[in-house]
Amino acid sequence: MIKAVVFDLDDTLCPEIEYVKSGFRAIANAFGDEQLYEKLYNLFQDDKANVYQRAGFGYEQCKKCIDIYRNHIPDINLKQDVIDTLKTLKYYGYKLGIITDGRPEGQRNKINALGLDKCMDYIIITDELGGIKYRKPNPKAFEIMRKVFNVEFDEMVYVGDNPEKDFFIGSIYPIMTIRVMSKGIYDSGDYLDSVKESFRVNSIAEIKEYIDDRCTYYKS
Repeated sequence: MIKAVVFDLDDTLCPEIEYVKSGFRAIANAFGDEQLYEKLYNLFQDDKANVYQRAGFGYEQCKKCIDIYRNHIPDINLKQDVIDTLKTLKYYGYKLGIITDGRPEGQRNKINALGLDKCMDYIIITDELGGIKYRKPNPKAFEIMRKVFNVEFDEMVYVGDNPEKDFFIGSIYPIMTIRVMSKGIYDSGDYLDSVKESFRVNSIAEIKEYIDDRCTYYKS
């Protein structure tokens, strides 16, 4: 029986592109240039690499942009289907968690802005475990989450979107994995070692019913 549902953050609970837009707006505001937002966003859409350099900024200005982006308080919100899903899972007694990669300051700001710090039972930002070596697919965060929740691995579900790292855990431990087809920034990558999700859904709103209907089949 599934007892815990653990989520990725970016492009699973909240579209990463909204955070990107928020960061570019913060930079534009800091430079007092309303048109800078559109410039940065258009450059990002063309190519995610070296956006500030391609915008014509020098070294010190690039450093300023990076610092603003990483530390700004994001203007982002959870969509209603995510709110409803989390409330439903909580109502039915599932333990809820987050395992997310990324720089701690940025991820914490996202989590707090979305109010996820108030509704999750436990949150792990993998970099806080000791650096980027603990990012997925490293299993350390899942091992910690299992102990904190006092459940077995086959009583956990991990919900993510990124084929390059979110589902490989299913080849290490018997954790059911669910892929949300969110059309996010990194959803077009290749599966790590061809390890795919256990199941996939088109919307996070399908999670509760999907778990109820399929956990018996999965464990068999």
